[in-house]
Amino acid sequence: MSTEKNFEHVKIEKVEEGNYAIISIIRPDKLNALQNQTLREIAEALETMEVDQSIRCVVLRGTKEFTKKPAFSAGADLSDRSSADLDPDNLRHQSHAMYRRHRYYNLIEAFPKPLIAAIDGYALGGGFELVLVCDISIASKRSIFGFPEIQRGIFPANGGTQRLIRNLGKMRVKRMMFFGEHYTAEQMFNWNVISFVVDDDKFEDFVHERASWLGNAPTNSLFLIKKSIDYGTQTPLNIGLQFEHMGYAINSRSKDVAEGISAFLQKRKPKFQGK
Repeated sequence: MSTEKNFEHVKIEKVEEGNYAIISIIRPDKLNALQNQTLREIAEALETMEVDQSIRCVVLRGTKEFTKKPAFSAGADLSDRSSADLDPDNLRHQSHAMYRRHRYYNLIEAFPKPLIAAIDGYALGGGFELVLVCDISIASKRSIFGFPEIQRGIFPANGGTQRLIRNLGKMRVKRMMFFGEHYTAEQMFNWNVISFVVDDDKFEDFVHERASWLGNAPTNSLFLIKKSIDYGTQTPLNIGLQFEHMGYAINSRSKDVAEGISAFLQKRKPKFQGK
């Protein structure tokens, strides 16, 4: 692994043999709590990777070098004063404050390559909402999820009320947000909120395995699958199916399709180039 670029709140590493990169939130003393700057740096880091053909998958995680407790992110940093230019008593100003945050979450969600949330520890509030904008989520068994905002008189406004309802029925979402309780990784897996739950001692190897698999998979196919699911499902079925028709036609010109078919016929493992 080699560091590609340095930010203040995040660190970027590249795993050459896996064709993937890691973005780590490095605020361990704050349990990787999120400021606007943190979210902006994640979005900017991802932007540098959009056209980098050597990076075909990205892992988003909390730092491994934790000082208190392991955490993906314990949520919003309530000490953040980055919106000091906005009047807290002005409704329009406060709406604009959330617009700023939504902009970063939306940019992260729109990243065109597979984005894995590697969750080891707390994923609360805004940290949980960050998981929801990723494509695949892998959690260690010791991970804890929840929306504790209600305990501070706040509500989950970083897309939580809208994105989680796409995964769960409203009764479960309201239960989570009304009471601010914590939930285990296994509970979230059983509720179809996360993709994988892994034993703590197998977590790092499993993340590397899944990221390497995607990093060596046919990138164009993954791109079209992601776009069809994320956008096609926001339309009526007959329009969503048109996404599949066009996606199939576009993908059929990919060199990786020819390689995949040739490998199948020759009974060998395909070597996808992401083209």
